[in-house]
Amino acid sequence: MNFLFAKRNLICLAGASLGWLVPGAARAQAAALPSFYTTYNYTAYTVYDTGSDNPPTQVRGVGGSLTLRPAGTYEKRLSIMGPGGPRYFKQDGTFTLRGDSIRFAFTDLKGADVQRGTFRFNPATRGLTLTILGYPAGNRGVYELAAAGARPLPGAPPRPRPKSAQRR
Repeated sequence: MNFLFAKRNLICLAGASLGWLVPGAARAQAAALPSFYTTYNYTAYTVYDTGSDNPPTQVRGVGGSLTLRPAGTYEKRLSIMGPGGPRYFKQDGTFTLRGDSIRFAFTDLKGADVQRGTFRFNPATRGLTLTILGYPAGNRGVYELAAAGARPLPGAPPRPRPKSAQRR
């Protein structure tokens, strides 16, 4: 009995002491969300502006990908179609998860920067929703992403193919 008790505590202590080896991005959820770490495709982007009486803006022409790795690094390749043509955003950096909070740290032409928000992952659909806090406080951008190769739910409308993949 004492041996079982000691063995159980030893296993718990060993697991707890190894927790510091896993980066913050993966610590709490690596075992629970093995399919979380993958490449996602951007499917929608909505901007919420609390300083305006206008309804949220659903940005059209969103594309690109976001790759999240278990080591806590990411690659973001986002494109948004505007009146003057597409705008491209490229970020490489690190991310950390804590509960449902997500933090992206990166360096761009302006220097080091951080974006904070929340995430919601649906393992059944392999869908990811990122809500990134904006400025001034209260504003936010909500990104909808789907894991590359994820199958749509039965009855869901088909996703449009990118223009580059369509026949002319």
